[in-house]
Amino acid sequence: MTAGTYQNTRLYINGEWCDAQGGATLDVVNPATGEKIGTVARAGIPDLDRAVAAAQAGFATWRKMSALERASLMRKAAALVRERADSIARLMTMEQGKPLAEARIEVNSAADIIEWFADEGRRVYGRIVPPRNVNAQQTVVKEPVGPVAAFTPWNFPVNQVVRKLSAALTTGCSFIVKAPEETPASPAELIRAFADAGVPNGVLGLVFGDPPEISKYLIAHPVIRKVTFTGSTAVGKQLAALAGQHMKRATMELGGHAPVIVAEDADVERAVKASGAAKFRNAGQVCISPTRFLVHNSLRDDFAKALVRHAESLSVGDGLAEGTTLGPLANARRITAMASVVENARQAGAKIATGGERIGSAGNFFAPTVLTDVPLEADVFNNEPFGPVAAIRGFDSLEDAIAEANRLPYGLAGYAFTRSFKNVHLLTNQLEVGMLWINQPATPWPEMPFGGVKDSGYGSEGGPEALEPYLVSKSVTVMAV
Repeated sequence: MTAGTYQNTRLYINGEWCDAQGGATLDVVNPATGEKIGTVARAGIPDLDRAVAAAQAGFATWRKMSALERASLMRKAAALVRERADSIARLMTMEQGKPLAEARIEVNSAADIIEWFADEGRRVYGRIVPPRNVNAQQTVVKEPVGPVAAFTPWNFPVNQVVRKLSAALTTGCSFIVKAPEETPASPAELIRAFADAGVPNGVLGLVFGDPPEISKYLIAHPVIRKVTFTGSTAVGKQLAALAGQHMKRATMELGGHAPVIVAEDADVERAVKASGAAKFRNAGQVCISPTRFLVHNSLRDDFAKALVRHAESLSVGDGLAEGTTLGPLANARRITAMASVVENARQAGAKIATGGERIGSAGNFFAPTVLTDVPLEADVFNNEPFGPVAAIRGFDSLEDAIAEANRLPYGLAGYAFTRSFKNVHLLTNQLEVGMLWINQPATPWPEMPFGGVKDSGYGSEGGPEALEPYLVSKSVTVMAV
């Protein structure tokens, strides 16, 4: 790869970079310009057949390697990711749109995630269970579940792959990922780092193509023993049902609609700085993005004015341009969706404090938007906007805010701002979310659990909890003879 250039992306099967057997490709478009910048190979069933066969053979090899050997190779891959961070980040910005600085953070964070999981895999312990019969020995051993099929989205092309990949590899599983067709080059470079580090052939597979065709094939295939998906709740439910039909383990990291509760005693400046930065990161295309701003009525006007100032201070443009702090949306569909969300809110009675419209005609740029006095029936307060739109509504009591936060079926992430430990305990105990950040932006470190509850999915992609879905606990009892 040459720095500053975009290349066509191929499949990675059995240790080789290859075109699809039929030669089919899909176009890749730069969301800042709307222009085609490359292609990605479109896998067919024969390619998937080869990928699964390779994963089966790769698993037989990888599971026999010691945790120390696996960790060593993973750390080599992490070092390569760091060495190549600038070039990988540039590819990501070209295909996904996020500012180059954000892309660099994502790539360097991926290296941290790999290293943490590499070391955590060395701490996968079984146990000895005191027997009821003194002539017996009882042990519990942990074994890898088998080949894994992963499905990842375009909003964080590297981050969404690396959590799944690292958990699978450190526990001894082989791994096939259907990465996003819209943003293929950056996850391909992640896979390349592992390949160049010396991970054996067949342990890793990378495919692109028709999502329903690939998911139906891989999830049903008898070789695949574990499924992991990040994406919308609607698609996640379909894949979870398919996994259940075939008795496959599944981890689902699905949609959210994160509440931000600004209590009466909150530091408004801190709340705006933290939640504003989190809201407009990656143009709001973040599953844990703050979306429903519930602000105590005594602070609502001051908070809204400060958030408007923050939104208007952002520099919207091509993510590769110097000084850009908010890039384009990833595709034209998001522009249509944002216009619909804003218009629905306006018709419901909300006020557009700033933004609310597309910027220019080239690329997928949408102005950072703040809506105030948003009624509960507005779509933006019921469905995840997944874009640079912040919706503000007031409340009188913290209990009312918590009830509103819990009203929806989503429970991925939540944010709160308060100076009171009484409020902290109330929020901690009553908010129905998988992750809660208080007085700060999101800090999804690899050592902490990452996942949701309710319709936001199940399972974790962080912390020691992330390894369990990739492991089988085997009970072994031996009687002396």
